[in-house]
Amino acid sequence: MKTQKFEVTGMTCSACSARIEKNINKTDGVIEASVNLLTNSMIVKYDESVLSVDEIIKVVENTGYGASPVQDKKKEVKSQAKDDKSEIREMKKRVIISLIFAAPLFYISMGHMLKWPLPEIFHGEENALIFAFTQFLLCLPVILVNNKYYKVGFKTLFKGSPNMDSLIAIGTSAAAAYGVYAIYKIGYGLGHMDMDMVMQFSMDLYFESAAVVLALITLGKFLEARAKGRTSDAIRKLMDLSPKTALVERDGTEREIPVEEVVKGDIVIVKPGQSIPVDGTIVFGSSSVDESMLTGESMPVEKKVGDKVVGASINKSGFFKFRAERVGDDTTLAQIIKLVEEASSSKAPISKLADKISGIFVPVVIIIAVAATIVWLILGADFEFALSIGIAVLVISCPCALGLATPTAIMVGTGKGAENGILIKSAEALEIAHHVGTVVMDKTGTITEGKPKVTDLVAHEIDELEMLRIAASAEKGSEHPLADAIVEEARKQNLDLYDAENFEAIPGQGLMSDIKGKKYYLGNLRLVEEQNIDIKNFEETAAKFADEGKTPLYFADEKEVLGIIAVADVVKPTSRAAIEEFEAMGIEVVMLTGDNKKTAEAIRKQLGISRTLAEVLPQDKEKEIRKIQEQGKKVAMIGDGINDAPALARADVGIAIGAGTDVAIESADIVLVRSDLMDAVTAVQLSKATIKNIKQNLFWAFIYNTIGIPLAAGAFYGILGWKLNPMFAGAAMSLSSVSVVSNALRLKFFRPKRQVEEYKANKTRDKDNIIEKGGYEMKKILKVEGMSCGHCKAAVEKALKAVDGVEDAVVSLEEKTAQVTLNKEVPDHVLTKAVTDAGYEVV
Repeated sequence: MKTQKFEVTGMTCSACSARIEKNINKTDGVIEASVNLLTNSMIVKYDESVLSVDEIIKVVENTGYGASPVQDKKKEVKSQAKDDKSEIREMKKRVIISLIFAAPLFYISMGHMLKWPLPEIFHGEENALIFAFTQFLLCLPVILVNNKYYKVGFKTLFKGSPNMDSLIAIGTSAAAAYGVYAIYKIGYGLGHMDMDMVMQFSMDLYFESAAVVLALITLGKFLEARAKGRTSDAIRKLMDLSPKTALVERDGTEREIPVEEVVKGDIVIVKPGQSIPVDGTIVFGSSSVDESMLTGESMPVEKKVGDKVVGASINKSGFFKFRAERVGDDTTLAQIIKLVEEASSSKAPISKLADKISGIFVPVVIIIAVAATIVWLILGADFEFALSIGIAVLVISCPCALGLATPTAIMVGTGKGAENGILIKSAEALEIAHHVGTVVMDKTGTITEGKPKVTDLVAHEIDELEMLRIAASAEKGSEHPLADAIVEEARKQNLDLYDAENFEAIPGQGLMSDIKGKKYYLGNLRLVEEQNIDIKNFEETAAKFADEGKTPLYFADEKEVLGIIAVADVVKPTSRAAIEEFEAMGIEVVMLTGDNKKTAEAIRKQLGISRTLAEVLPQDKEKEIRKIQEQGKKVAMIGDGINDAPALARADVGIAIGAGTDVAIESADIVLVRSDLMDAVTAVQLSKATIKNIKQNLFWAFIYNTIGIPLAAGAFYGILGWKLNPMFAGAAMSLSSVSVVSNALRLKFFRPKRQVEEYKANKTRDKDNIIEKGGYEMKKILKVEGMSCGHCKAAVEKALKAVDGVEDAVVSLEEKTAQVTLNKEVPDHVLTKAVTDAGYEVV
C-alpha cells in the first residue's frame, strides 16, 4: 500500500476535479483518491503491486488533464507559491487586454441600435465591410489572449467530460465563426451590388458577444485566482518556525550544526531566548519554556530534569541540556505540518451549482442547436437561416449569466464581509459556512483574551493596593507573563513602584526580593511550603480561585502569607453573546483547549458551553474535528494558535482570530480582523444570505436560458413569426448578466441579524443605554467616547467602581462601552457624571 501526491494541471472548475477523481477511483488498484481544485493537487492511495505512478498519470491524461508526482515537500511548497503568483499575473494580463479590446468593440457594435455617436466611417452600406472587419480585428486579440478556454474546453469535450470552458469555447467559437461567415457574405453582397444582403449580414455579426463573454468570464476567473495558494503559505510559515541550526555536545565539545544533522541521542544545548530545535528530554538544568505556539497555552511551563521539551518552543530564562529523541520528520512540528497538508488536500472540491449543471447543460445545448438547424433545413429554410438559428441557440445559451451567478454574489459577499471586519479568503468557505452544524472553538486567545490579567486582590493586615505595589516592584525585573500582568495592573492603578534589591527567581516556585529593607515572597503553594511560611486562612480562598480557573499567587513576608493575587486569562466581553447567538441559530458549540481540565471547566460553566475537551494536543483537535465530520455534520473551527492549524485546515470552514499567529491565519478560510467572536456569527449569517442570493441568480440565469433558447431555435417563428435578431440576442445576453449582477448588489444592504434586532429593540428602550434585569442584579451599558488606551480603560473603570451601588465595571476599548453591574438602583446621571469627571464623554 502506498500514498502518493500528484500535481494536477489544466483544472478550471469543480467539474474538472470531480471527473478526475471519478476516473481515478474506478481504476483497478486504487484504494482512495482525493483531488483538490484549490491546490491543484491529488492524493492517491493505491496498491503498488497492481498499479504504478505512470499508469495513474496516464488515467489523468486520458481524462484531458496533466499530472506529475510530487517528490520533495519543500520544493513543492516553493513551486506551488511560484505557480500561484505566475497564474495571477497571467490572469491579470488577460483581463486587461480583454477589456481594452472588448469595450470599444461593444460600443461600435451596439452604437447603431442604442443611438450612440459613431464616426462616419462606420455608417452606411458602402462602409459595411469596414464596420464588420473592424469588429473582427477587435475581437481577435480577445480570443487569442484567452485561448486557454479553447484548449481546455475542446479537449475535455472530445474526452467526453465537458465543463464550463466547453460552453465558453463552443459559444464564442460559433459566434466568431458566424461573424467571419457574415464578412464573406457582406463582401459578396458589395461585389454583386446586393445591398439587402449587405445590410442583413452587417447586422448579423456576433463578434461583440464572443468578446464580451470572454472578458467577463476572465474577470471572474481572475478574482477567483487571487484566493488560491493559501495552504502552501501556511506550510511554509510552519517550516520557518523551526530553528535552522542546533548547538550540540559531541566528544566533549560544543558544535553548531544544521538542524537536519541532529540525530537521535545527541545532547542539545539551549540557552536563554533560543528556540528548541527538536523534541527530547532534559538531562541537565531547568527553565521556563514558552510552548504557546504549539499548545496554545499562554502561560510558560516550568521544565526540569526528566521533563519533555518540544521543538519550536522557546526557552524563556534558564540554561539546560536535553537528549534528542524525535528528529527530522518525527518531531511534533513536522507532524503538525503533515496534518495541515493532509487536511488541506483532503478538502471536498468546490461545489458550485453552475459547474455541476454544465456537464448536462453543454450536451443538451449542442443537441438543441444541431437539431434546430437540421429541422429548419428539412422544413425548406435556406442554409443561412438554418445556420443563424443554430448559432443563435449557441450564443444565447452562452453561459455568461450562468458563469456570473456565483462569482458576483461571492464578490459582493466577501466585500460586505470586509466591511464587517471579516476577511473571507475563498468562495468555498462562504458557500460551506451556511451548512455549518457545529462550531468548535479554541479557548486561549479565541474565547479568552490570550494573556493573563489580575482579577482579584485579597489581603490580610495590609492594604490591597500596597500589596499590589510591593508585588509589582518585585516583579518588574521578571520576564514571566504573570509578572507582566501584575506590573500592568499596578500601572493601571497609577501606583509608583519601590526599588527592589536582591531579586531572586526560584524556578518552578516564584520569586524573592528585598523591598524597603524587608524580604517578600510571591509565588505558588510550593514556595510557601518550602520557605515554611504560615499560610494563615488563605487555603480556601486559593482553592476557590483555582476552581474558577484562576492562578492564585501567594504574597508573603518571612513569617506569614499577607494576601493572594489571582491572575487569569479572562473571557472576552463578547464571547458569551456569540456562543448564545450560535446556539440560537441551532449550531452546537464545542470548546477544545490544550489547557488543564479545571480551567476549562471554569470557562465552560461561565459561558454555558454544553461540551468541552481539555488537555488536548494539536492532533487531538484535528481528530475531534474528523469525528464530528464522520457524523455527517459540517464543522467550523475557530482558533488563533499554531496548535490550531491542523484543525483549521481539517474543518469544513476554518476561522482564525486576526490577533492570532500567521500560520493559523494562513490555514484558515475566514479571518476575523477584530478578533471578536460575534464576527464569526456574522460570517455564518452572511454565508446564508450569499447562498440565497446565488440561488436567486441561478434561477434568473436559467429562466433566461429557458425562454431564450426556444426563441432562438425558432419555436415561435411558424406561429407568431418571431425570430431572434442577432443584435437582440446579444442585448438579451447582456441583460441577463445585468440582472444577475444587480441582484448580487442587493447583498450590499446585508446587516447582521443581531444588529437588526438591536435596531428594533432600541425603538422601545432608552437610546443612551441598554438595561438588562435578571435575578438580583442590574446591568447598564454606557457608550463612552474619548478612550484610546489601557490608561483610559483603567481610569473609566476606577471612576465607575467608586460610585455607590456599582458592584463591577468592565470597559471594552474595541466596543467603546462600559458595562456596569449594579447591586441597587443608580440613576443614569450619576454614572454619567462619574465618567465625565474622569475626563471622558458618555454619548
